[in-house]
Amino acid sequence: MTTLITTDLVLLDANLGTDTTDVIRHLAELIATSGRASGVEGLFADALAREQKTATGVPGGIAIPHCRSEAVLEPTLAMARLNPAVDFGAKDGPADIIFFIAAPAGADNEHLKLLSKLARSLIKKDFTAALRAAETPAEIVALVAEALADKPKAAATTAPAAGATAAAAPGETGNEDPGAASGVREAGGVSIAGEAGAAPQAAPRPLRLVAVTACPTGIAHTYMAADSLVLAAQEAGVDLQVETQGSGAVTPLDPAIIAAADAVIFAVDVDVRGKERFAGKPVINAPVKRGIDEPAKMIQEALAAATNPNAHKVPHFGAEESAEQKAGAANEHLGTKIKKVLLTGVSYMIPFVAGGGLLIALGFLLGGYDITDVAQDVVLQNSLFNLPDGGLLTYLGAVAFIIGKLSMSFLVPALAGYIAFGIADRPGIAPGFTAGAIAVFMDAGFLGGLVGGILAGLAAYWIGSWSVPRWLRGLMPVVIIPLLGSIIASGAMLLFLGAPIAALTVALNSWLTGMTGASAVVLGIILGLMMCFDLGGPVNKVAYSFAVAGLGAGTLASQAPWEIMATVMAAGMVPPLAMALATTIDKKRFSLAERENGKAAWLLGASFISEGAIPFAAADPLRVIPAAMLGGAVTGAMTMAFHVTSQAPHGGFFVFFAIGNLGMFALSIAVGTVISALAVVALKRWAVRKPVDSVATTQLVGQSS
Repeated sequence: MTTLITTDLVLLDANLGTDTTDVIRHLAELIATSGRASGVEGLFADALAREQKTATGVPGGIAIPHCRSEAVLEPTLAMARLNPAVDFGAKDGPADIIFFIAAPAGADNEHLKLLSKLARSLIKKDFTAALRAAETPAEIVALVAEALADKPKAAATTAPAAGATAAAAPGETGNEDPGAASGVREAGGVSIAGEAGAAPQAAPRPLRLVAVTACPTGIAHTYMAADSLVLAAQEAGVDLQVETQGSGAVTPLDPAIIAAADAVIFAVDVDVRGKERFAGKPVINAPVKRGIDEPAKMIQEALAAATNPNAHKVPHFGAEESAEQKAGAANEHLGTKIKKVLLTGVSYMIPFVAGGGLLIALGFLLGGYDITDVAQDVVLQNSLFNLPDGGLLTYLGAVAFIIGKLSMSFLVPALAGYIAFGIADRPGIAPGFTAGAIAVFMDAGFLGGLVGGILAGLAAYWIGSWSVPRWLRGLMPVVIIPLLGSIIASGAMLLFLGAPIAALTVALNSWLTGMTGASAVVLGIILGLMMCFDLGGPVNKVAYSFAVAGLGAGTLASQAPWEIMATVMAAGMVPPLAMALATTIDKKRFSLAERENGKAAWLLGASFISEGAIPFAAADPLRVIPAAMLGGAVTGAMTMAFHVTSQAPHGGFFVFFAIGNLGMFALSIAVGTVISALAVVALKRWAVRKPVDSVATTQLVGQSS
């Protein structure tokens, strides 16, 4: 076990600046100087990115900036006692005791347990008082070593009045003898106090609570929130069991304990694992930091919810949004909401398209291009033991083609179904899929799926908002909403909207796929610009969705849909490959974190994952995005001009067998990559930004991780 903290990692009564970024950078430099990190920039960027997700200040003048980082070579603690104190976002004011917890990306469980134990010690007043009184770094190191070696005290003690106590999180009460506490330990962590020599007196059953705590990194806030809630419950005389979903092994709550609970607390910044276990329980949702800042209020809110028949409950379907997320959603602009639901539909649609498209391409590879005409008969009339005239390859090609074609047939229904899901959660799925199927039936295509999905989602959401008798509530998500939502959305598509959308779709596809010569090159430029504009965002997804929607219509006689698919894929590969090349030819223009991202971007770009360029665009959007668009436009123009085709919707170079004119495909990508790489290097050299304040600069750096 390596030493987590040494005297050269401690700063006492130090002035490290006036804001969090200054402090985090100084401590990152301290860790790197000690040889425990490969560089300052990568560690600083990762820690600052974590800080921007949720402030790490906690009550008592404490802050625990922390992160996992590829730059960290061994688990490390750096400590600073500040003068003056710096605001880390705690409600009670600035922090003067700072512990920077730096964990390697692959830290083992033993180290993670020690790091989390230190974080839990920081809510103990005697420990923080000793830290403030220490006169030398050696005293700090000794205090930390003692805290890490000390066994936590049993959480159960005799409570006043009712005599009920809070129980610690499972597996975290140490090895103390439960009988050491005054009173008798009951199942569920309840102690009943009694007079000496007298039999314990029965007490009314107290309300029982369970809680789950979780933060993005699972090192500090997860466990501090758990301990704070346990202490608050202890003071209130409430039985509480906590499940900590941290970075280490998770000990789930016993199902019997959950079943007996009267309410549940979710103090989390990430999704609760196994949330369905708590279905039907009254719930209090809050960010994990509130579990540290206001544990007593959360306990009281949970107690009130436990006795309130109208309290919000963990649903039996779908994932429930936290209170913070709901507040954010209520303040979202209409455009933001529309973007989110459309991207939800596209993200769920892509697996159908990717798998189906690759299988179709594999069918062509094995069975030849005429497999489209004979595949159904080959599959239905033959088998592995009764092969067709073309032999095994023809049969396997027909099987692959049929599976791929059926998978691709879900494109529009899946798009519509999951757009509706994005609007109305699970009750919207059935009306959405049905509206999408109607769009296919009426040849309304991709646009019909968009419209049908939005209609189905809005209808399901509206019906779900109805106030209905209690006996009818259970039927709403499984019968009433799917029935009425399908009638409204699909009826509107059949009676009013389907035919006009179908006509528009046919006209649009005929115009686009009929482009030749110079007009086809213009289309390639437009598609290339769209693919590189927001790197996986809505504009990128519109171009991609247009390409995959027409993919199944391509034939040997009409290869325009395949050309559009090749153009979209090639242009989308340019940004990450260009950033990888740029970090290779001019390393000084990029931070350590960006250079590390550049290494990964080679593979991401080759696989057609445009998002590999996002860290670079987030850190420097005004130079990276224009450079990427320039190269993407050139690549798009070249692929259309040279009639490059792709029968696969995804995969990049790894689906080479589905690419027509592979040499020009590779050359087009190479030319675009070089242009974008040289452009971004030139812009970084000569288009120098005007000086900005340090906070803004470091925020841009932090976003690159």
